[in-house]
Amino acid sequence: MTIRDLPLQQRYQAYLAQGYDDDPVQRHALEHLCQLQHLLNQKRSQTLPRGLYLWGPVGRGKTFLMDLFCDSLQEDYGNDCALRLHFHRFMSLIHQQLQDYSGHEDPLQEVAKGLAQKYRVLCFDEFLVAEIGDAMLLGRLIEHLFRQGVTLVCTSNRPPEELYRGDIHKDRFEPTVRRLRDNMTEVAMEGEKDHRLRALTHKAAFFVESPASLSDLFQPHAEHVHSRDTDILVCRRPIPCIAATSDVIWFDFNALCEGPRSHLDYIDIARRFHTLFLSNVPLLGGKQYERIKARGTEDGAIGSKSTGERQVMIGQSDDPARRFIALVDELYDRRVNLFLNAATDLDTLYQGDLLAFEFNRTRSRLTEMASEEYQQAAHQP
Repeated sequence: MTIRDLPLQQRYQAYLAQGYDDDPVQRHALEHLCQLQHLLNQKRSQTLPRGLYLWGPVGRGKTFLMDLFCDSLQEDYGNDCALRLHFHRFMSLIHQQLQDYSGHEDPLQEVAKGLAQKYRVLCFDEFLVAEIGDAMLLGRLIEHLFRQGVTLVCTSNRPPEELYRGDIHKDRFEPTVRRLRDNMTEVAMEGEKDHRLRALTHKAAFFVESPASLSDLFQPHAEHVHSRDTDILVCRRPIPCIAATSDVIWFDFNALCEGPRSHLDYIDIARRFHTLFLSNVPLLGGKQYERIKARGTEDGAIGSKSTGERQVMIGQSDDPARRFIALVDELYDRRVNLFLNAATDLDTLYQGDLLAFEFNRTRSRLTEMASEEYQQAAHQP
C-alpha cells in the first residue's frame, strides 16, 4: 500500500468533496501524518518512528487532522493501537494511575510500561502545561514513554519552547523540550484562516442579557427534570444546579466557574450530560491588580518576587475566565451542546490581557458551537 492509498488520505479527500476548504498548510501536515502512518504500517523495527507536534493558531485544523489520523489507525488495527485524549483528560488519567502504582520504586515508569503494552501511539489534543508540578511529572513520563517505544502525536497552540506557561523554574522544563524535539517532528500550521468559521448554519446558542431565551430553550426538557434548585454531586462534591434531567443540566456561572472548581469537574460533567445551559456569564478579565500568592499555586503573570511569596498581576476575573476556558474546551471535545446567557457579546466578553491568547480559542469554539452542524453532532461520552 502506498501513502496515496492510505485511508487517511481517502478520509481527507472525502471531507474536501463535502465542501471543506483545501488548505495547503493542512495538506503539508497531512503528508507528515501519512508518512507516520506508513511507517507504523511497517513491522515494528528497532527505530521508533518520530512523532509529530502540530502547532498553530486556533481553527487551523490541527485537531481535525489528528482525529482523522487516530480514527484511521483504529480502523486498521483496532482501538488499542492509538489512544486519543484531550490533554486535561490524559493528565487526569496519569494522576489516577500514579495512585494505583503508589509504593513502586518508580510509579511513572510503571505507568509508561502499562501504556506501552496497550498502545503504539498516544495522541494529545491541546497540549499545554500550566503548573511546575505537572511540568516535572510530564517530563519524566515522556522520557519513559519514548524509552518504551511509544510514538506521540500532539496538537498545541504553542511551539514546544512555550509549552510550559508558568514562570517558576522554567529552566527545569527545557530538557523536556529538547526531548520532544529529539523524538518528534515539529509542524507549524500557521495562517490567518480559522476553519471553524467556515460556512456554518447559525443556530442560536449565545444570548446577551436574555435569560428568557435560555428558559425557552430549556422548556422541552422541563417535564423530565428530576432536580431543581438543589445540589448535584460532581467528582463527589456538591455543586448547585438550577435544573437537571438525566442528560441535560443547567448551572449558574458562579456555581460552575467561581470557587474551587477544576478541569476534573468539567470532565465529569461533559461525560454525563449531552447539553448544558449556563446563566449569568459576566464580563471576564478586566483591570489588572497585584495579589500575593504562595509559590506553587495557580497563577498568572509574575510581578515582583519575594522569599516564599510572590506578587502576581491578574485580572479581576481571570481565575473564573481560566475555568470558563477549561469548561468550553471539555464541552467542545465531548461535543456537548452549550447554551449560555452572557453580559455582553462574544467579541467583548473577555476584556483582560493575561488570557487573551487562550480566549481566542474559546471564542472560536463558541462560534462553532452556535451552529446546526455542531449541535447535531453526536455526544462523545
